[in-house]
Amino acid sequence: MNAEIVTIGDEILIGQIVDTNSAWIAQELNSIGFEVSRITSISDSGNDIKSAIDESFSRVDVVLMTGGLGPTSDDITKPALASYFGTTLTLHKPTLEHIATLFEQRGLPLTDSNRAQALLPTTCKVIPNIQGTAPGMMFHSGNKVLISMPGVPFEMKEIMQSHILPWLKHHGKMLDIIRHKTIHTFGLPESFLSEKLTSWERALPSHVKVAYLPSPTAIRLRLTARGRNLDMLETSIKKAAYELLAEIPNEAFGYNNTSMAEVVGQLHTLTNTSVCTAESCTGGTIAQMLTAIPGSSRYFMGSVVAYANSVKEGVLNVNPSEIEFSGAVSKEVVESMAKGALRIFGTDYAIATSGIAGPGGGSHEKPVGTVWIAVAARDRVVSQLFRFGTDREKNIIRSSVSALNMLRLLLFEENPSLRETFFSKMFD
Repeated sequence: MNAEIVTIGDEILIGQIVDTNSAWIAQELNSIGFEVSRITSISDSGNDIKSAIDESFSRVDVVLMTGGLGPTSDDITKPALASYFGTTLTLHKPTLEHIATLFEQRGLPLTDSNRAQALLPTTCKVIPNIQGTAPGMMFHSGNKVLISMPGVPFEMKEIMQSHILPWLKHHGKMLDIIRHKTIHTFGLPESFLSEKLTSWERALPSHVKVAYLPSPTAIRLRLTARGRNLDMLETSIKKAAYELLAEIPNEAFGYNNTSMAEVVGQLHTLTNTSVCTAESCTGGTIAQMLTAIPGSSRYFMGSVVAYANSVKEGVLNVNPSEIEFSGAVSKEVVESMAKGALRIFGTDYAIATSGIAGPGGGSHEKPVGTVWIAVAARDRVVSQLFRFGTDREKNIIRSSVSALNMLRLLLFEENPSLRETFFSKMFD
């Protein structure tokens, strides 16, 4: 069954806030078998609200709406809904009592504007909001259903989880079950990845589909299985994922919402090893990615942000002659930086970066986007030259993720059983 989501608020349309409600609602609906066919954002206008309902009802039977329910004069959703469904606003005593209790607990007076929140369309089914003062509302029009909820995320989520999702499950018993598994890949452009996976895609069963979702830091492959037999779907999607990993063992690095930094952290935990960074062009971004992971103090020891050549020489012990003859952005310098970081922090591994992030500083030999990355272990150093684009922010992010990916591959190479152990944990 298809559903649509409508969000109300000028603050969304002018870019003042990001609509996170729709993404969360869509995920929850999808998990119980509903497909969201459209998400619409509209202004705080009664005419826009009515038009949006007409358009949505022309396509789907279930519409979920958030926003515009509050005590201020610009919250006009209730009057618009009352008008659309041909009813009036009347006092809902249980809601008024709830609001009065909330204000009494907070030591605040109950104002007329707050009391007005208990004025609700007569024909709607009132959905309690224990987290706030604006209740949800459910309207029926023939076989069509509209559910209106407050836009405050934690209030909306409580109403959805406690009331809406159970109701939708009950009234959608014959819906297909939908299961997803998303595999993250890195290192191959989308067209190359698609070509490499042609045979794997053709062998997928008819009830399993794949979608390519590119981003600057990864290409996600979302596997979707649809049907009525949950056990069969779980088995099919797991089998498809395992076969995918066999096709791209180096490129696949994680699943669902796992980041490259989280994967690297998990590998260090499994191997009981540690890492540090020596960063020039990335300016501490790799260290930030690693330390954003809870528990990273077990394996991440520290970082030197060696932006100036004097720091490369004085702290990391890079030979000045290497910088003079090869340049700061070079294989020789970045490898020396990695070795210097190992010496300082005494870790098992070290990452080093040196490059031209842009927008200035490039040359014909080393244009903007030129980056050298090295990863050092106790007895070896591997390095690689990258050519990114001209966007400074993207260059920094891509350099950081590429560096973490190099470390990931080196950990696999130095620990032969690690890949199988890690991938098996992906499906526990």
